[in-house]
Order: sequence, then C-alpha cells, then structure tokens
Amino acid sequence: MELSEQLKTGMCAQIGNTPLIKIPKLSEWSSCEVLGKAEFLNPGGSVKDRAALGIIQEAIASGALGPGGVVVEGSAGNTGIGLAHICSQLSLCCIVVIPETQSPEKMRILKALGTDLRVVPAQPYSSEEHFTKIARRIAEETPGAIWANQFENTANQQFHYRTTGPEILDQCRGEIDYFVSAVGTGGTLGGVARYLKEHSPSTRVILADPPGSALFNFIKNGELKAEGSSITEGIGIGRITANLKDVPIDDAIQISDDRTISMLHHLSQKEGLLLGSSAALNLCAAVEIAQSARKGSRIVTILCDGADRYYSRLYNEQWRSEKDLEPKELTPQSTGKEVQ
Repeated sequence: MELSEQLKTGMCAQIGNTPLIKIPKLSEWSSCEVLGKAEFLNPGGSVKDRAALGIIQEAIASGALGPGGVVVEGSAGNTGIGLAHICSQLSLCCIVVIPETQSPEKMRILKALGTDLRVVPAQPYSSEEHFTKIARRIAEETPGAIWANQFENTANQQFHYRTTGPEILDQCRGEIDYFVSAVGTGGTLGGVARYLKEHSPSTRVILADPPGSALFNFIKNGELKAEGSSITEGIGIGRITANLKDVPIDDAIQISDDRTISMLHHLSQKEGLLLGSSAALNLCAAVEIAQSARKGSRIVTILCDGADRYYSRLYNEQWRSEKDLEPKELTPQSTGKEVQ
C-alpha cells in the first residue's frame, strides 16, 4: 500500500474531529459559554498530531518523502510525538532533537515509539546550536530525509485551516464570538484564525501568551520584545514564523504562571480535566475575555494536551514549591462576574 493510502487508515485516520467541550463551572461563573476543543483526545495526545499529519501528507504528495524515508524534527515534544506515531505506522525512521529542559515524560514517550532521540542543551534561537537548527543539519546530512520544519512549514497552518477551523465553526453552528489560543509555531492560531475570519468575520481572534514570549508585546505595540520567563513548554516564541505571518489577530492577553497553575488545579479538582499548562493558559485567557464580553458570548479555545506529559512537574507539589507556584482556588468572584 502506498504511503498516501496508509495515511487514511489506522491511527492516522483518527487524527482530528475532536469534540468541543463546554467547561461547566467556568461557563456558569463567567456568564459566557467557555468551550475547549479537546485536542488532547487525538491519538498522539495533542493538537500537534494535526501539524505532524499535515506536514507528512504534504511531503509524501510532493515526492520529498517516500517508503523507507527519514523524518527529522526539532521539537519541544508534542510535534515530535505526533510525527513518531505516524512514522511508526508508515515504517519510516523518525529522528527528534529535543531540548534537555523539556519534561522527562515526553522523552519517555518518544523512546517508547522507537524514535531516534537526540537530547541537546537549550540554546537561544540565534545560536546555531538551537535544537531546530541541529535538526535541519541532520536532515541535510541524512540520505532520504526531510526536515519537518514545523515553525516555517506552512503545511502546518494549512492543515488547521482545512480541518480545525471548519470543525470549530460547525460545532458552534456558525456562531462564535471569540477564538483564543496560545502560539507554539503559529500553525493552530494561524489556520483557525484565517478560516474563521473568512467564514465568520465578526469573530474576534485573541492571542494568549506566557511571560518570556515576544508576541504579546508585538500585537500590543508592534515590537518583538520579551520579558520574564515561564514554566510553560512548547508555547511562546520570539519571532514571527511563516505560520504566523499576516494572521488576522485582534488582540493579545498575557497570562502569568501563577494563574496557569491555579487554573490547572481548578480543572483537575472541579472540572474533571487533567490537562497541560498550555490548555490551562488558554482557559485563563478565555475567562479574562469573558470579564468584558457580553453575557452569553461563546468563547472557544484549544485544550492542547493532557497531564500525562507533566506529572513530574506541574502536578508535583515539590516541583511547584521550588518554583513558588502554589495554586489558588478559583471562585465565581475570581472570574470577574457574579453568577447570574
């Protein structure tokens, strides 16, 4: 069976079409409809399954990737995991270069999938030893290899434009007031924002950003300027990628780590959801939007991945204590609106 046909079967065929979940207490407390696209239910456990599938689909269609080929990527974890799942099904070799600062759970998953894992010191993007640039060199030096290049490869954004955006609008029956999302590569926000603005022009698109990322200041003031740092993994960048270039974004919200940790605690203890930090950050931003939105507004965000990649950190009391990040309990009053 040709590779393109194999993508239509098995785990690859199950990527996407994730449910849109109403977050009950956050919705009740904020007097808005707060909805999360449950991307953690993808076969590889995250929204990055979509980017991985889009990139491999395009590489196969163009002839760049064939049977027995090699896929190389620099990843903070989730895109690498998505690629590794797909490569396993297609009998392709997968090489992932990951910064040593990422969670040990992600590295264990990659190894379990048979990935050729290269763990490297974390370096700024300006360095030639940045993990993405190491991945590029490996791909250039490896016969039959492609560099997935998730940040600049717009097959990432296009897949979200073709799938995630239409799914969200259909699940909202064509009515969505706000879409809010953090940015890792720009593919999710870029693809969904483009689709929604074309088919639902009144929808406002909001970027959610952690400290240490330059995008919040860029949207607010037109300058790529970063301040501080964050515990979040895989989101927040210091440049405008090809996947983010010219994306229609109406506003930006910056969310502190202590708010993210408190939201994680709320979700696990009060909403029955064990999620990662980017999903919690997105929901913090959704709640902040609700503070000034009209009653009954529909606010959609992305539940990027689950807690299984973060138990040794985000859900570890000792780790949180060392970071001085003890969760505070969320209440109806903390959302900024009284229960109606």
